[in-house]
Amino acid sequence: MKNILKMGLPKGSLQQSTFGLLKRAGWNFAVSDRGYKPYCDDEDIQSLLIRAQEMSLYVEQGILDAGITGRDWILENNSDVIEVCELVYAKSYMKPVRWVLAVPEDSPIEKPQDLEGKHISTEVINITKNYLDQFDVKAHIEFSWGATEIKAGLLADAIVEVTETGASLKANKLRIVDTVMESSTRLIANKEAYNDNWKKNKIDNLACLLESAIVAASKVGLKMNVADDNVQKIIALLPSMKAPTVSPLFNGSGAALEVVVEEAEVRNIIPKLIEYGATDIIEYPLNKVIP
Repeated sequence: MKNILKMGLPKGSLQQSTFGLLKRAGWNFAVSDRGYKPYCDDEDIQSLLIRAQEMSLYVEQGILDAGITGRDWILENNSDVIEVCELVYAKSYMKPVRWVLAVPEDSPIEKPQDLEGKHISTEVINITKNYLDQFDVKAHIEFSWGATEIKAGLLADAIVEVTETGASLKANKLRIVDTVMESSTRLIANKEAYNDNWKKNKIDNLACLLESAIVAASKVGLKMNVADDNVQKIIALLPSMKAPTVSPLFNGSGAALEVVVEEAEVRNIIPKLIEYGATDIIEYPLNKVIP
């Protein structure tokens, strides 16, 4: 019988960024607008689109061998799964998201203790209850089926909502009182599946290449030619992961330098490279970086 890894991928806000990350890691997934069973160019993987909120439940039960979901939903569901690795990306940015306690701008609520006896609307009932327990606060926590931001001040005294930047909360005239938790995406595995040697090896390979794609997302490669007299000066300028690769040019009149740097630093580096005499400068994107 052929070995198959049953893998859940998040449907919804994380779907496109997850497909993009998997593509950079080496796996191509494609699905129709109304489809739930993506095609994968790896015949060893059988995938299914599942809402991130439910993913850990199906992985824990063994219906799925592995899945990608947020740590927030693992905690909310109190799921007993293996967190294979952390993958720091979200819908729009390569950073964790925050679940925040928010209230209308003119609300008298200034701190968690002010929520005693109040009504809170949220998708994460258990996370919110555990947060309030830290302050010995008892409140009425009500599940929100969506459009949570509009409920603050109208249907609830406060909300606990997820945000990447806080811009949507500000646009809805809401004020953040506190951060309830930070959450990042995780590759998770069913415990029994992870004890199977073939499945464990497949999941670990996925983890390695997904992590390398995350590392590469903020970096680029730089190549350039440098006169012999300027090599040391330019090496000192370059903030490389490790020492840059230096190779003599074929005609013996200088060296070729290659280095991996943070993309955000390139705009400052290239003008200085030109000033220091570097020529034939090439910047190129990276799919994976394995330190």
